Amino acid sequence: MPALVNYSGPVDVCCPPRKRSRISLPVVSTESKFEEDIPPSFDNLPDECLFEILRRLRGDQERSCSALVSKRWLKALCGIYKADMVHETRNISGEEQEFESDGHLTRNVEGKRATDIRLAAIAIGTGGRGGLGKLSIWGSNSTCGPTNFGLSAIAHGCPSLRTLSLSNVSSIGDEGLIEIANGCHMLEKLDLQQCSSISDRGLIAIAKRCPNLKSLNIESCVTIGNEGIQAIGKFCPKLHSISIKNCPGIEDKGVATLMAYATSSLTTVKLQSLGITDQSLGYIGYFGKAVTNLTLSGLQKVSGMGFRAMSCLQGLQKLVSLKIISCSGLTDLNLESMGNFPNLKQMSIAKCCFLSDKGLVDFTRAARSLEGLQLSECNRITLSGIINALLYCGSKLESLTVGNCMGVKDAPLGVPMNFCCRSLRSLSIRNCREFGNVSLEMLGILCPGLQNVDLSDLSGVTGDGLLPLLRNTDGLVSVNLNGCVNMTDEVVIAITKLHGGTLEVLSLEGCSKITNASLLEIANNCLVLSDLHLSKCSVSDLGIAALSCEQQIKLGILSLAGCVGVSNSSVHFLLKMETLTGLNLQRCNSISRSKIDELKEKLWRCDILS
Repeated sequence: MPALVNYSGPVDVCCPPRKRSRISLPVVSTESKFEEDIPPSFDNLPDECLFEILRRLRGDQERSCSALVSKRWLKALCGIYKADMVHETRNISGEEQEFESDGHLTRNVEGKRATDIRLAAIAIGTGGRGGLGKLSIWGSNSTCGPTNFGLSAIAHGCPSLRTLSLSNVSSIGDEGLIEIANGCHMLEKLDLQQCSSISDRGLIAIAKRCPNLKSLNIESCVTIGNEGIQAIGKFCPKLHSISIKNCPGIEDKGVATLMAYATSSLTTVKLQSLGITDQSLGYIGYFGKAVTNLTLSGLQKVSGMGFRAMSCLQGLQKLVSLKIISCSGLTDLNLESMGNFPNLKQMSIAKCCFLSDKGLVDFTRAARSLEGLQLSECNRITLSGIINALLYCGSKLESLTVGNCMGVKDAPLGVPMNFCCRSLRSLSIRNCREFGNVSLEMLGILCPGLQNVDLSDLSGVTGDGLLPLLRNTDGLVSVNLNGCVNMTDEVVIAITKLHGGTLEVLSLEGCSKITNASLLEIANNCLVLSDLHLSKCSVSDLGIAALSCEQQIKLGILSLAGCVGVSNSSVHFLLKMETLTGLNLQRCNSISRSKIDELKEKLWRCDILS
């Protein structure tokens, strides 16, 4: 019994006898003969035992949670793949994107989220619904970014992988890619961008062990050279698309072997910013018997001889689309020879400083199948060259795009009275600073069959030039006047009255002179309009009210970004537009956050930018 001790105070206190306190943790003392036993732990189990325990976990969720316990558990789980996993797949982090793609899961891992643990968890948790089909890793975590170990986990756990994209992941090297080659024999598409640690060795392994490879994209991989590309050509019989950009190690030898071995399968070839010479273009011109799409960009060592050889060797008989960008070797004489490709339908030329009207006219005279022509930053080409090109392509050309060509200036030209390019359906003249009303009126007379007109950033064009075009054409479907600062309500009213029955897309971004008067006419006349872009226009709540009151208008996309006259009062009218799928309210500072939240709640199917 405890003793009672009477203090000087009036209260009796019960004091238990002295007893040493119990210590739950082990205490090491030189004077003590007793030491508590260390509790048993899974960490003391051999790897074989831990493996046998973890392999009995049946569910994806259980395996994913177990992978978070420690790196040792994670490593053990990475080696376990069971074909009979249950169909519930969970994202342990809640951060990567996951969705179906051709019956297989797609996962995108970016920036700080890209770690070995994340990749291993993906490998463990995606086996239940057909397996991982597509994996994209973008960026790199500077402290614990993905390494060969993480990619090895994907290789072991995701044998159904068909698409792999690696961008700016210098911590992944050949060993990781070799593991993919060993474990993912169904791989069809490989995308390598800024992967400085991947060399020919990794690419050769892919070539030899992934016979289903169909598409290869290599960009800014400085350690990949000729041997890797040669192996791809030799061992990938199904390869139909290849894109190589900014890889200094790839030279003529690699391109030659690739084209020679893949001559019957390769349909799309893109060569950009490489040190190849005329020889490579000769090989393409001779061996490219299946090529339908060819892009040549930034080939500074290629001269006119290479372009001429490519067009004269009779190999590119199936070529349909040709893009030549920033190639100073392209001249008028070489361009004329390109017209000999019998099936060429789309031609795009950009930043070729030595190309002039003569080459353009001679090319269009020879190109008998041409349907689309795009010209960008070719400053020696003038309006005369474009008119004459239309003259020779008048019966087949359907699309003409001219952008940033400073030589295209306003000038009256003599045109045959009976000339008419009725086949042209789409006309785009963009950011040609000296293009004005005279030129536009002339094109409107020459091309009465236009359905799509894009006149973006033509500050010199006004209603005086556009109105004759509107009156001379029947049934415009799309009109883009973005940045045409001199357009007024008069022009928009004319568009709605002349083409309101067919107009589906109208873009007036940056046209500050457009007011509510235009919206009233749009509401009354444009019965099939689906896309309306009014950013930075002088419209207000009254105009939005008019759009919402006309039940026949079924707008899907509406852009009001930067419209300072649009306020909270417009929210009520926007809510009445039940067909909206896209709404842009950025920089509409007069609309409160609460009203925007109300829109997002009630128009929940609509993508609202605010």
